[in-house]
Amino acid sequence: MLKPPYQRYDRLYTYHLDAPSPPAIDDPDLIGVWAEADGSVVFFHRCKERLINQLCRDSGARLLYAADLKYEDWEAGQEITSFTVDNLRVAPVWEEGPADIRLDPSVIFGSGFHHSTRLCLEMLSKYQQTPETGIGSVLDLGCGTGLLAIAAARLGAEKVLAVDNNPMACQVARANCRSNGVEDKVEVRCLDLRQQCPDSGEFDLVIANLYQGLLGELFQRESFWGSRLQICSGFIGPMEEELLKLLPHHRIHFLERRQRQRWCAWATTRRNR
Repeated sequence: MLKPPYQRYDRLYTYHLDAPSPPAIDDPDLIGVWAEADGSVVFFHRCKERLINQLCRDSGARLLYAADLKYEDWEAGQEITSFTVDNLRVAPVWEEGPADIRLDPSVIFGSGFHHSTRLCLEMLSKYQQTPETGIGSVLDLGCGTGLLAIAAARLGAEKVLAVDNNPMACQVARANCRSNGVEDKVEVRCLDLRQQCPDSGEFDLVIANLYQGLLGELFQRESFWGSRLQICSGFIGPMEEELLKLLPHHRIHFLERRQRQRWCAWATTRRNR
């Protein structure tokens, strides 16, 4: 996340370690630590070769590789700038001008520039602003920066639960919720959805912007389909056939399918019993 004196991201210096939980790092140039099951990635604004080497000596961790890249390259070559979906304007924290949501994207997925996130935001805006759907509560699985959860609260949801398995993503999402004044409506939890998934029956809408393998697992769980509406994305066209086979067609039916370049999103609803 951005901390003084930094007001935006320019270059990223990344260090990939074989330690899932490296020792705490107190450095003014630290952006954050992305923990994974078999290692971690440490992000800085400036080169920290000497600091990382010392950390490895002290902790026994190994540096697997290091990289120096432009921030836009981390974001797939796209400049992070403001955009509008319906009447909802999203802007990065370093950009001046009016905005409904002001976001620190950090190095976390879900800034709104990936096609799957944008598709989910478009569908969320559509269905949440349709009076007859009556969406008052939202479950956001794989929340990333917290953009979709914040948008849900901005669009009128009184109860939003945002879940991610990446502790750094949860930290960024919580900070973004605070800076947008929705921390009283949005709860952020760090959970591994393979091990523990909230009961969707407690929510009107579930958003699952995940990857194919995890979506496939969730589709086979009855508890995933407890909400009245579902928005699913994070897959490309060739993956759809396998995912379609896993849908409980006796319980749900399609509302719509959208596609942006190769990426797809579905909106489904629970059948009346």
